[in-house]
Amino acid sequence: MTIELDHAIVPARDSKAAAELLATILGVPWAESGMGPFCPVYVNPGLTLDFDQVEGAFPIQHYCFRVSEAEFDGILARLRVRGIAYRSTPHGPVDSQVNTQHGGRILYWSEPDGHVWEVLTISYARQPQNAPPGDG
Repeated sequence: MTIELDHAIVPARDSKAAAELLATILGVPWAESGMGPFCPVYVNPGLTLDFDQVEGAFPIQHYCFRVSEAEFDGILARLRVRGIAYRSTPHGPVDSQVNTQHGGRILYWSEPDGHVWEVLTISYARQPQNAPPGDG
């Protein structure tokens, strides 16, 4: 069996609001409750993000989603409609630009709890399939 990420827990100050916002931006379903105390976002048939209500400080996380060109367009449109600031780099100023330096399109936003959310159309984290090891 191939190892696949099944679910991850995302800390949030308001788990319901955070789950609803991400699901709306990604255009995927979510629920106010799921297993345990979580608000799940059903990213795809194999991945659920469980938003967990957390009091106090928690580490800021980075989550990246590889999407199709059409999905990217939809996400960008929903960010714009909601007035959510986005940028072309994981850190740095909001520039409302799309990064195209890696052969596809990439954008980042930080909502609602400071986590860095990323969408890209081509993974820069993977070696091309025909490249020998070490050539990536």
